[in-house]
Amino acid sequence: MTITRRHMAVAGAFVLGASAVLPISSSFAESADATSVAEAVTALTNAMLAADKAQLEALVADQLSYGHSGGVIQTKAEFVDVIASKKTVYKSIVLTDQTVTVAGDDAIVRHAWSSESVSDGKTTMSKIGVLQVWQKQGSAWKLLARQAFKV
Repeated sequence: MTITRRHMAVAGAFVLGASAVLPISSSFAESADATSVAEAVTALTNAMLAADKAQLEALVADQLSYGHSGGVIQTKAEFVDVIASKKTVYKSIVLTDQTVTVAGDDAIVRHAWSSESVSDGKTTMSKIGVLQVWQKQGSAWKLLARQAFKV
């Protein structure tokens, strides 16, 4: 078979077309994961508002390191207990300016947090920045680490 310029042009167009499709496919997978992580963040926020122990336990990793802006660090058991036992009751939590970056089975979430909570009969308003690390465990995204900071 004689290779003509037409064959070369068709082959080149095919290669360019295939290379253009591959990044779209991986971008789609990353986008789907980013959406799943954002949904997990929303589910965690709702579980905190509802003091839903089962949901809290399902959404956080066993190895959780939950850092507060005041320096307190909690394990999974401590984090879940404070909320489920209603030692702290969240009246409202509003997350804004959220970004989600997926890197394989890990995701980094950043957002601004505004909340109203009651602890020991005292109402507290907080406005902080938050960095979360989520990890895909099986088919579920779980909160592995969280660090809040004063803004």
